[in-house]
Amino acid sequence: MKLQARRAARISDPGAEFVDRVTELWRRYDRVVLGALGALVVVAAGGYYALKTRGTQEDQAAGLLAEAQVMFWQGDYPQAMERAKRVFDQFPATTSGHDAHRLMGDSQYWSGNFKGAIAEYRKYLALQKSGVLAGAARRSLAYAYESAGQYSDAAPVYLSLVGTFDRESSAEFLLAAARCDQQLHRGAEATQSLRRLLDEFGDTPQAGEARVLMGELAAR
Repeated sequence: MKLQARRAARISDPGAEFVDRVTELWRRYDRVVLGALGALVVVAAGGYYALKTRGTQEDQAAGLLAEAQVMFWQGDYPQAMERAKRVFDQFPATTSGHDAHRLMGDSQYWSGNFKGAIAEYRKYLALQKSGVLAGAARRSLAYAYESAGQYSDAAPVYLSLVGTFDRESSAEFLLAAARCDQQLHRGAEATQSLRRLLDEFGDTPQAGEARVLMGELAAR
């Protein structure tokens, strides 16, 4: 029966016309609706698979990074570096892949390769800009700069870390910045850092060293 005939036969039924309209719309657009639903299913399945894959990769990366950390704390820096490299080469998009650069930097630093350590710390900080571990990496970067004789790079990093950790660490950073400025023959800047140390952190063990260094600067 055609749509017009059904409407005439069911004129007394208030819902008949609505049902007919829905039926006709479904006939017109059923492929579009089914296609949209199919697309949603594909997207959902793809998202689930991606999350599952990322989780599996992170587990594998974390296990390999844990091995590297054990080697590092045992003092086997070559093996720690070999495993850390495998982590960021094989799993670059994972959190452990990012953290492997920091561990590589630590291993390079304690192996005496300060230039290599600087490069790895900078790679890590390009990926991880905030948080406790990022602060620790900046501190390590500053020490690596100073150890490599790059005093002009080390001083501002030290100063940026004041207030990030505990009071003794802040005092140490100011003292280190002053050491770097002293190496660069920037007496005024060094004295400024030392005075801040004594004013804000005068109760820390670093205060005694600061007074000695101030005396040396004043004698010049």
